[in-house]
Amino acid sequence: MTVFHVAKNTNYTVMSNHHLRNRELSLKAKGLLSQMLSLPERWDYTLQGLAYINREQLDAIRQAVHELERAGYIVRKRERDNRGRLRGAEYTIYEKPQPPSNQPALE
Repeated sequence: MTVFHVAKNTNYTVMSNHHLRNRELSLKAKGLLSQMLSLPERWDYTLQGLAYINREQLDAIRQAVHELERAGYIVRKRERDNRGRLRGAEYTIYEKPQPPSNQPALE
């Protein structure tokens, strides 16, 4: 019988297992979300910042972020200026998926 042992150290992250057990998410999305949850809050969460610490290119990171957004683990809020023009976006990363903004939360 094959046996795996986990050797833990002091630099670790505690997070929900929800996304890791979600069969609807790709392994790439699970890994990126795990990494994002492990980073400090002030990290450069741009696509370029995430690509910098991974070997995947921007397109692969973008695809994983969009997948996490569709699944509700990342929620994007568009920022507009006083004329209504888009000026950026604010992203919130969750350990458990959030319902679409037009539906009430289920608890």
